[in-house]
Parts: sequence; structure tokens; C-alpha cells
Amino acid sequence: MRTYSHHISALLAFAAAAVFCQGMGAQESAQSLTLEQARELALEHNKDISKSRLTLEQTTNDAKAYRTNYFPRINLIAADLYSTTKGDFSIAGGHLPIYMLNPATGTYLPNATVGADGSITLGQYADFPSQKLEYKVGNVFMGGVTLTQPLYMGGKITAAYRMASRGADMARENIRLTESQVLLATDEAYMQAIRARQLADVARSYKQLLDELMKNVESAVRHGLKTRNDQMKVQVKLNEAELAIQRADNATRLSTMNLCHVVGLPLSTPLQLNSEQLDVAQWSMAGGQQYSVEARPETAILQAKTDIAAHQVKLTRSDFLPQLALFAGYSYTNGVRLAGSKLLDSGSAAVGATLKVPLITFGERTYKLRSAKARRQIAETEQQNLTEQMQLELAQAANNLSEAQTELSITERSLEQAAENMRLARQQYDAGVEPLSQLLDAQAIWQQASADHVNARCQLQVARTKLLKAQGTLK
Repeated sequence: MRTYSHHISALLAFAAAAVFCQGMGAQESAQSLTLEQARELALEHNKDISKSRLTLEQTTNDAKAYRTNYFPRINLIAADLYSTTKGDFSIAGGHLPIYMLNPATGTYLPNATVGADGSITLGQYADFPSQKLEYKVGNVFMGGVTLTQPLYMGGKITAAYRMASRGADMARENIRLTESQVLLATDEAYMQAIRARQLADVARSYKQLLDELMKNVESAVRHGLKTRNDQMKVQVKLNEAELAIQRADNATRLSTMNLCHVVGLPLSTPLQLNSEQLDVAQWSMAGGQQYSVEARPETAILQAKTDIAAHQVKLTRSDFLPQLALFAGYSYTNGVRLAGSKLLDSGSAAVGATLKVPLITFGERTYKLRSAKARRQIAETEQQNLTEQMQLELAQAANNLSEAQTELSITERSLEQAAENMRLARQQYDAGVEPLSQLLDAQAIWQQASADHVNARCQLQVARTKLLKAQGTLK
């Protein structure tokens, strides 16, 4: 009995240390993975982050495209036409008067006389013969350069550009939001894997205690010091411990596969995790500490949505304001033959301005403006509502972290007390003062206290991560 008493003290020390060490005895071939490495892999392989980055690229280019509307548009226009159209037309002949100088007046007058009845008789004239002119279209080419410069569009260009810019800001913040979600999921998966492995360690440590107790009880039964009933009681507990180990091993495998899925590794990859990630001694909660949601990406996204809705009002209003634009151009045309000669072979320049002033819209302007303003109010209301929800979430996260710290302290004391209770129960059992059932209960209490302590440490890590995410500082 003294041998067993000495061995149980050593086993308790081993079990207490094993609770917070890497379980399952990772092989040399297992890939070492710290929490920071897991985060980096998750950020690198996550498809949602890749999609968010592509969305940022798209919206950034959209904003740049809208910005070009401030600058003039210069276009080259060219057209070539070939037509077999041809025909002719006649010009009637006649008499052309000859003008002569009138010395009295110093002017040229036609050489003609006017009769009493008002008829005109030409004294001298030239005959103009009738003519037949042929035309043919053939190949006609036209080319030119045009320039259009908006001068005033009622604020349309500025409103559209600012809406696109705020859209790019939303995409940028959405990357931060997606990254924070991935980091939280990674921390949860990593802590779940550590928790499963450490709970498996607890189950094995508990079974080792039962194995040693079984050896001593079997020895006592052989010597007639204990009954077979005591041996059966220990055997029942051993059976339960074996089932608990199998369940813990299954949970370990599943949690490891889940972690591999989150970080983008093959599901069958063996991992060696760093349980020192649970060192939470440096964490502290300042009393009365004030938290804010201003740094959260959701806050920036909601503000961008509200700004876009406000710019939409300006964009709608611009459709019903005067629009002024300057245009200039140069064109050259070549083609069409008339009477065997080329008719068109010259260039021309033009410059001008266009002004559009809406006069009567039959209420369209009023209705569209009211609709745009309603959308802006909806965005503002949504912003206020979701901001309050985020503040509530942040307060709950802070409370959860505080409770997790308290729970960890309680479980630490409970584990120490459970270990001492088990030691005293063993002494009482050896002295014959307490039955075997009391010792078995003490061991079961120690197992539960160890499991609670493991859970508390893992939950504290996750609670801290959730608080950082709730206040927008998770990196």
C-alpha cells in the first residue's frame, strides 16, 4: 500500500502537467503549427478573402473610370461608303443679258428697252445653251476628330465619382471584416483542437489512476484484504474510462481535420500544436475599461452606405439641372463626281456649345428626389440600428471575457482542491476509514475538474479573440 501511495503522488504531478501539454504524442513527421502560422495559412487560402480582394480591385477601377468623366472626350470618326448610284439632270438654256455702262449714272445696266406695255426687249444678249450634267456617287470617304468637354452637368460627375469612391472604401473595409471572421474561425478551430487533445490527456491520466488502483485492489483481493466487489467497482470505472478515451480520440481527429480545413491543409495532415498558446497569465481586464466600435470595419461600411445614399440624392437632382458642354471638331470629306469632276474634296472645322435645361417633368423630379431621400433615411436608420447592436455585442463580449477569466481562476482552485481531495481520499481508503466508492468519486471529481480547467483556458482564448473582433482590433 505504501508503494501505491508513493506512486499516486507522482502520478498526480504527471497528470496535472499532462493536462496542459500536447496530447496524443505527436510524431516526428507531424507538421508543427502555431496559432500565428494557422492564422497566416487561413488568410492565405481563404476563398472569401480572395473574392473580397477582387471586389476591391473592381470597385477601385470603377472609381477611376468615373473620374475620367472630368476630362474631355476625343474621338476619331471615319466612314467609307461605296455606292453605284448615278444619274443625270438637265439645265435649260436661255438668253443672258449684256450689261453696258450708263455714263449718266456710272452704273452698269442691261442693254434692253422697256415697252409701253412693260415688256423687256434685250438689245444685245448671249445665248446660254441647254446642258445635261451626269453625277456618280462611287466611293465617298469621311473622317474627322471630335472633342467634347463637359462644363457643367449639375453635379452628376462629382456625385457619381464620389459614390464609386465610397464603394471602393466599402470593399476595402469588407476585406478587413472577412479577415477578422477568418481569424476568429481559426482561433476557435485551433483552440478546439487543443481542447480535444488535452481532454484526451485528462482521460488517459484518469485511466492511469484507475489502472494503478486496479493493480492494488487485485493484490489486496488475492491476499484477502479486499472483496471482489471492490475489484468490480474499479473495473466498471475502467470501462467507462476506456470509452471516454475513445471518444476523446475521435474528437481529436475531427477537430484536427476541421483545423486543417480552416487553414487550407489536406484533412489527413498530422499536426503538432503549440499548447503554450494558452498562456493567458499576461491578459488583464482593466476595471471600468471603455470599449468602442468605431474601429470595426462594419462601422466604416455602414457609414459608406449612408454616404452613398446621400450622393444618390445629388445624382438624382443633377438629372433635372441645366447641363452645359463644349464641343469642337474637324472633318474631311472626299467623293462624289459631277460632270466628270470630283465634287467633294475639302475639310472643315466647327466649334460650339450645347445647353440642356429641363423645363416641365410633370412631377418626375419631385418623385425621384423623394425616393432618393427615403433611401438615404433608410441607410441612416440602418446605421443607427446596427451600431447599437454592435455596441451590445461588444458589451456582451467584454462580459464574456470577464466571466471567462473568473471561471479560469475558479477552475484552477477547483483543480487544486480536487487533487488534494483525491490524495486525502486515498489515505482514508488505505487506512480503511472510507470505502472504495469514496476514492472512486474523488478521482472522478479530479477528472471533471481537470476537464473544466482545460475548457476554461480554451474558452478564455476564444473570448479574448471575440472581444478583439467586437471592437475591431483583431489582427
